[in-house]
Amino acid sequence: MEKAALILKDGTSIEMEQAASLSAIQVSAQDRDGMVEIWKKFTPENLEEVQVKNSSGMVTGNYADLVLVSETSVMASDGSVRTTYRLREKTEVEKLTEHMEAVDEVLEIHTGALNDLGEITSLMAEQTEGEAE
Repeated sequence: MEKAALILKDGTSIEMEQAASLSAIQVSAQDRDGMVEIWKKFTPENLEEVQVKNSSGMVTGNYADLVLVSETSVMASDGSVRTTYRLREKTEVEKLTEHMEAVDEVLEIHTGALNDLGEITSLMAEQTEGEAE
C-alpha cells in the first residue's frame, strides 16, 4: 500500500505514516541511523518549498517557507524509530527579517564597490595632477 509523502524542495520524498497536520507528521525509519538521515533532509533550504501527496500520488498541499519546530522520536523494541516532526509556516516577522538581511548584504556589497570606485577615482586624479605639473 502506498503511503502519503512529503516532497521537499530538493525532490526528496519522505513517506509519512500519519500526517494530521504540519505540526504532527509521523515518519518511520528502520533504525536510528535511518531516522537521522531523514532528519538531515529537513534543512531550511528544503523547507522553502514543500508538497504533500496522498497515497494515490495526488497533491493535497503546497507549502512555502516552513520551519522545523521540533522532532520527537520513539524507538521500538525492534530498533525501528517513529519520529513526529512539527513544522510550521514562517511568520511575517521572520520573512521580513530575512528580507532585511538580504537587503543589508546587497547594501554592503554596493558600499564596498562605491568605496573601491572612490579610491580608484582618487588615484586617477593624483596621477592626472602629477602629469599636469
